[in-house]
Amino acid sequence: MKLAIITGASVGIGRAAAQAFMDDGFAAINLSRRDCPLAGVENIHCDLASEESIAAACAALRDTVTGASSVALVYNASQMRKDTVSQCTSDSLRAVLQTNIVGINSLNQQLLPLLPRDSSVLYIGSTLSEKAVGGSFSYVTSKHAQLGMMRATCQDLMGSGIHTALICPGFTDTEMLRTHIGTDPEVEAAIGSLNSYNRLIAPEEIAELIRWSHHNPVINGAVLHANLGQKES
Repeated sequence: MKLAIITGASVGIGRAAAQAFMDDGFAAINLSRRDCPLAGVENIHCDLASEESIAAACAALRDTVTGASSVALVYNASQMRKDTVSQCTSDSLRAVLQTNIVGINSLNQQLLPLLPRDSSVLYIGSTLSEKAVGGSFSYVTSKHAQLGMMRATCQDLMGSGIHTALICPGFTDTEMLRTHIGTDPEVEAAIGSLNSYNRLIAPEEIAELIRWSHHNPVINGAVLHANLGQKES
């Protein structure tokens, strides 16, 4: 059995990735606080801000992962807040890092020892894993940390037959993005104009890159830019 375990597969890129893997013959499991609406996806409740919730989810996964021939472990869930360096409290930063970094580490500690060879650990970063914009202090900080986490994961898993990558989407038409930009056509056009194709990226486009990355260990340790040729600021 081939298995895709995806955090935050209830919406957006995660949901599209679950569909892409199922189309490829994988069983798909969503680790999230919300259920994925796609038929065929197994939903396991998991709150990345809760160590107890993570432990319970991993216990529920143990037998399934142990019986799999290949596992795509996709870290897609993320928290994004509007904040700046001067007004982001340490408690707020800690909450974002818990979801975007510490929760991932807790899952890794419990799941990596179970993964068979020919598995992958795929981190879904952002254009903001390598650059910054104003008003997204905690998110930028956490996405830069994910880059280091992926590279360290690659080095520590040398010889295991498990490969890694950081996939960095550009402006993708997801619930998270819409929360920040709304539905104003002029704003959408302005955001879309920041890449070569003058449009937002579809979640399905990122999902296909995620699926492809699992099947191609030659990209082990790579940062994969998926932004339609984003313009340099």
